[in-house]
Amino acid sequence: MCGIVGLFLKDRTLEPRLGEMLSEMLITMTDRGPDSAGIAIYGNPRSGQMKFTVQSGDPDRDFPALSTRIEQEIGSNASVQIKSSHCVIGVDKAQTDQLRTILQHFAPSVRLMSSGEAIEIYKETGLPKHVVERFSVKAMSGSHGIGHTRMATESAVTTLGAHPFSTGADQCLVHNGSLSNHNNMRRELKRQGMAFETENDSEVAAAYLTAEMAEGNNLGKALNNAIQDLDGFFTFVVGTKSGFGVLRDPIACKPAVMAETDRYVAFGSEYRALVSLPDIENAHVWEPEPATVYFWDHATAA
Repeated sequence: MCGIVGLFLKDRTLEPRLGEMLSEMLITMTDRGPDSAGIAIYGNPRSGQMKFTVQSGDPDRDFPALSTRIEQEIGSNASVQIKSSHCVIGVDKAQTDQLRTILQHFAPSVRLMSSGEAIEIYKETGLPKHVVERFSVKAMSGSHGIGHTRMATESAVTTLGAHPFSTGADQCLVHNGSLSNHNNMRRELKRQGMAFETENDSEVAAAYLTAEMAEGNNLGKALNNAIQDLDGFFTFVVGTKSGFGVLRDPIACKPAVMAETDRYVAFGSEYRALVSLPDIENAHVWEPEPATVYFWDHATAA
C-alpha cells in the first residue's frame, strides 16, 4: 500500500509553486507508506547542460572530495550544489562522459539518482515530511513532477529501493503494486544492455519503459506496450523531460484518482491528496480506467 502523487502544470505561472504543491500532496499520503519517500522535479532545462543528481551515505566525506575532483578535472564550467545527502552536478553536455568517469573511478560509493536536462530526484528512507524538509523541495519550481511514499513489499527499505526510479535520461517512474513477471523481464532487459541497481520490481518497470522509448516510442506508446508485456497489479505514474503519463493494469485494483483544470493535471492515490490544489472544486475529477493510457506532453501541447 504505497502512495503516489503527480502534478503536470499547464499554466506556467504556477511553476514557482510546483515543489510546494507536490510536497503537500505527498505528505497527505504519508499513512500509505512510512518506509521511504521521494520526489522527482522537472525544472526548466538550461541550454547545452546536463544535470546529475547523486546520493551518498556519507556526504561529509564524499561530496567535498567529489567537488574538488570535478573542479580539477572539469573546471569552472561545472556547478556543484550539495543538498544534505544529495548533490546536483551541472556540466556541459560535451562533458557528461568525463563526469561519469569521475563518478565511477573517484566516487564509487556515490549513487546516481537521475540524469538529464530537467530532472532532479530526491529520495531517502523516512516520512515524506522529513524528506521534503531535508531537501527544501517546497522551494523548488518546475513544470511537472511525481512523488511516492513507500510501504515495502518486494525488497529492503533502502535509499536505492525508494521511488522514483530513473533508468534513462529525464525519465522516472513511481509504482504502487507488484509485478509478477519482473524476474523474466529483468533478464530480458539485461540482455538488451540495461543495468539494474536493485532487485525492486519497480525498477524493472522503469527500465522497460526506457528500453521502449530507446526504440523510438514516445511515453504514450511505451505505456500502451506495457499493458501487453507487464503482468501483475500496478498503477504507474511516469515522467519524461516534457511528458507525464498514468497507467493502471487491466484489473485496476490499486486506488487512483485524477483531476484536470485548464491550469494543471493532477494524480493521487486518493482524492484527499488533491484537495489543496487551486480551484480543485471546479476540476474534472475521475478514476482512471483500467488498461488505459493517460498521457500529456508539453512538447506537443497547442
